[in-house]
Amino acid sequence: MNFAFSDEQEAFRDTLKRFLAAHASSTEVRRLMETPEGYDPVVWRQMASELGLQGLRIPEEQGGLGFGFLEQLIVMEEMGRVLFPSPYFASICLAADLLVEFASEAEKSEWVPALADGTRLAALALQEPGAGAALAEVRMTASARGAGFVLDGAKSYVVDGHLADVVIVAARAAAGEGLLLFVVDGHASGLRRELLHGLDATRKLARLDFAGVTARLIGARGAADAALQTVLDRGAVLLAAEMAGAAARSLEMAVDYAKIRVQFGRPIGYFQGIKHKCAEVLLEVESARVAAHWAGGSRARARASCPRQRAWPRRSAATRSSGRPRS
Repeated sequence: MNFAFSDEQEAFRDTLKRFLAAHASSTEVRRLMETPEGYDPVVWRQMASELGLQGLRIPEEQGGLGFGFLEQLIVMEEMGRVLFPSPYFASICLAADLLVEFASEAEKSEWVPALADGTRLAALALQEPGAGAALAEVRMTASARGAGFVLDGAKSYVVDGHLADVVIVAARAAAGEGLLLFVVDGHASGLRRELLHGLDATRKLARLDFAGVTARLIGARGAADAALQTVLDRGAVLLAAEMAGAAARSLEMAVDYAKIRVQFGRPIGYFQGIKHKCAEVLLEVESARVAAHWAGGSRARARASCPRQRAWPRRSAATRSSGRPRS
C-alpha cells in the first residue's frame, strides 16, 4: 500500500509551514495561551483569505474549496508541530463537519458558508458534567415549546465553547430516545458560558449552562447518533495527526539540543546512550505518523467506520511514562 502524499499535497504542506512559521512562533503561542480568547482573530482571517483553510474540506456549494480529508489531516499535523492556537478543530473539524454531514441543504446554506470563510465560529456541545464522552451518556433533554424547543442543563469541556457564535448541542426529546441535534445562538438569552482551566492552554475549554435556551432542531430524526459518531471518529484521527506533528517537532528540538549541549568536553549527542534514546523515540514518532496517515487514508477512501482506525493512531500519538505513545 502507498502511504505517500502527492506532490500537490506536499506543496500544500510547504505553504502551510511557511504561514505557520510566520504567525506561530513560540513567543506568539505563549502570548496567546495567556489570553481568554486563545487565538489571534487577524491571523484567523488571514487563514481564510490567503489559504482558505477554514473551507478546505467544505464542499464548494457551501462556500468551501472541496478538498479531501488528507488535506485536512496535513493541516492538523502541521498545526500540531507549532501548537498553533486557534478554534480550527472545534469550528471546522467538528462543528462544520457535522453540519455538512447531517444538516439539510437549507440548513447548510444558512450556517456553513460563514464558517467556511471564517466570519463565524461554531462549537459542538456533547459531553456533560460528571459523564463520559460516549454518546450513550448524553442525558440533556429538550422540551417542546410552541413550534420549537428549549434546552435546560449543562455541557462541559466544550472546545472553544466560550467563543462560538453557533453552538451545536446534542440532547434527547425524552429519556431513552435517540439523540437529536440543535443549533443555539452562542449569545442566546439563558446561556451562560464559563471558561475552564485545562491542561492544554492552547486549546480552550468551556462549560455551557442552559436555562430555558431557545434551540432549533436540525437534520433528520434518528440519524444524529450515526452522524455524530462519524464526525467524532474523523476528529480522533485528526487529533492523532496533530499529536504526531507535535511529537515530531519535539524530537527535532531534542536532537538540536543534543548537538549543542556539551558535557565532558563533547556534545551529548556524541554519547551512545543519547543516540539510542533518540533512535527509539524516532521509531515511536514515525510509527505514530504512519498510523495517523493510514487512518486518514482510510477515511479519505470513505471506508466504513472502523474502531481500529480511530484507536490505533490515538494509542500511538502521545507519550506513556515508559516513552511509548498513547492517547
